[in-house]
Amino acid sequence: MAFRNLEDAAVSGKRVLVRVDFNVPMDGGRVTDDTRLRAALPTIHALSLKGAKVVLLAHFDRPKGKRVPEMSLQPVVGPLSDLLEQPVAFADDCVGPDAARVVDGLEPGGVALLENLRFHAGEEKNDPAFADELAKLGDLYVNDAFSAAHRAHASTDGIARRLPAYPGLSMQRELEALDAALGEPKRPVLGIVGGSKVSTKLDLLNNLVKKLDRLAIGGGMANTFLAAQGVDVGASLCEHDLGDTAREIMASAEKAGCELLLPVDVVVAEEVKPHAAASVRKLDAIQAADRILDAGPETVARLTAAMQASATLIWNGPLGVFEVPPFDAATVAAARTAAELARSGRIVAVAGGGDTVAALHHAGVAADFSFVSTAGGAFLEWMEGKALPGVEALRA
Repeated sequence: MAFRNLEDAAVSGKRVLVRVDFNVPMDGGRVTDDTRLRAALPTIHALSLKGAKVVLLAHFDRPKGKRVPEMSLQPVVGPLSDLLEQPVAFADDCVGPDAARVVDGLEPGGVALLENLRFHAGEEKNDPAFADELAKLGDLYVNDAFSAAHRAHASTDGIARRLPAYPGLSMQRELEALDAALGEPKRPVLGIVGGSKVSTKLDLLNNLVKKLDRLAIGGGMANTFLAAQGVDVGASLCEHDLGDTAREIMASAEKAGCELLLPVDVVVAEEVKPHAAASVRKLDAIQAADRILDAGPETVARLTAAMQASATLIWNGPLGVFEVPPFDAATVAAARTAAELARSGRIVAVAGGGDTVAALHHAGVAADFSFVSTAGGAFLEWMEGKALPGVEALRA
C-alpha cells in the first residue's frame, strides 16, 4: 500500500500528533461505551513503548467552532487513563500556550489529550493558519481515525501535509481490510446491501454493480426494485418514483456482468410491532394491506448458496426490520452463515455501517467476521468509490 509504515518510524523522544476518534457516547459527563477508546490503544501503546511523546487530537459532538463546556473531552481522560494503565495529561485547548505547556511537559512514553478540536472554527474549515498551529505541537503525524477520514479538516488533511504522516495501526488494519474487500479481492465477490431507501444509496449501488460478481439487495430498498419489475408490494415502504432509476441500475448490473439477487419471497405483516402476526408470501401473492418487513426463507437459502460460492463478501445494511422480532430472522440467518464461512477461512467477510454493526451484534457474530468497520460515513463513501481526504493525505 502507498503509505509510510508506522512501525519503521523513528519516534523516540519525538512529539507525535495522533488523530483519534473519541466521539464517544456520553451520559451526564460519563463515557457509556469505550469501544472507540479501545480502538486507539494499539497505536498509543506502540508509540509510548518506543518512547514517543503521544499527543492525542480528537473532536466531540458539534460545537460549531465555539467553546461549549458540555462538549469538552475532559470526561474521556479518566476512562482512557484506566485503559492505558498510565496517567493522561489534559490540555484545556488544542492550540496555543496551554496546549504547548502540556505537550512540552510530556516525558518520553507519556500521553496527553488535547481539548476538542471543533471548539475552533478552523478545524472544520481546514484553515491553513489553524493547521499551522496544530502542526507546531508535533514532529510527526499519525491518523488513526478512519471514521473521520471522509472529511478534509485541519486535523485529518491539513496537518498531514505539514508533517511526516503515517496511518495508525487501527487505520492501517482498516485500509488493508477494505482493499481485500474491493481493491484487489479474491473472486467471486458478493455484496449485500440493505436499508430502507434506494435514494440514500444510489452512488453505492452504481459503484458496486461495476465491481461485484453478485449483489444481493434487501430491506425496504428491495421493494423499490421489485416494484420496478412490476411486483405489487402492497402497503410496503417503496420509492415508486425511483422506478426508472432502479431499472437503470439493473441494466448497468447486467452490462457489467453483475448478477442482482432480489427477494423471491418475503415476510409480511400489517404492522411493525414485536411478535406481530407474520406470513411468508411469494411475490405474486402479496396483499394490499401487506407490509414487507423481511426476506423470506427461499431468499435466505439463495443468499446462503451465493455466500458459499463466493470468496469475498462485503455487507452494508440489514435484510429486514431486524430491530423488531420476528423480522430479524433473515438478517440473523445470513449473518450466522457469513460468520461460519469466515471462521472456517472459506470467505473474507467485511461489513460496515451503523445498522450493519448493530445487526451483527444482534446476531452475536460481529467478532467472527474478518473485519467489521465502525466508520459509518467514511465506510459508505469508500464503498461508493470516493476518495477519502484523510486517507489521500497520508499517501507517501
